[in-house]
Amino acid sequence: MDVEVIDMSEREKESLIAQTVRNYGGKLLSFIRPKVNNTEDAEDILQEVWYQFSNLTNISEIVNLSGWLYTVSRNKITDSYRKKKTENLEDFTFENEDGTFSIKDILLLDDSENPELLAFREEVWKELFTALEELPEKQRLAFVESEIEGKKLHEIADEQRENIKTIISRKNYAVKHLRKRMAILYKDLNE
Repeated sequence: MDVEVIDMSEREKESLIAQTVRNYGGKLLSFIRPKVNNTEDAEDILQEVWYQFSNLTNISEIVNLSGWLYTVSRNKITDSYRKKKTENLEDFTFENEDGTFSIKDILLLDDSENPELLAFREEVWKELFTALEELPEKQRLAFVESEIEGKKLHEIADEQRENIKTIISRKNYAVKHLRKRMAILYKDLNE
């Protein structure tokens, strides 16, 4: 009997979520879109709103659903601005006669035809992992999951049951450490 009650309430919750998405999806996207750089960012923010909404345990207790959705959307937009300030591996750049490149570009280049590039890339990877090992575990994990595994910062925060600001801070500390430690490589690249 208890199982049927749980199943019924879960079905009701799913129905309410589906109805809310139908009723507010377009309106929220129209609200978010002018406040961000592009449609993809707006769609990502909207997905985060739906994710947060679907994970609520007390959906039926929300008195003003519209107000809740718009407030969460505004908060997610603010979070996205903060995330944009987060440093990334692409921020590690250098210039040569062919233009500007990032360390990430070098790490991902096809070096099968260039033994010199292969040796250099291996050196960059070696230095990167050595510098990562010097970091506290939580900073290292935030950087690796974000930059190497490609996870979004909010996913990392959810998995680690941490505040998004904590994850952003850990990643920024890691980037600053890596930038400092790899300065010699940058100098070599730019000469």
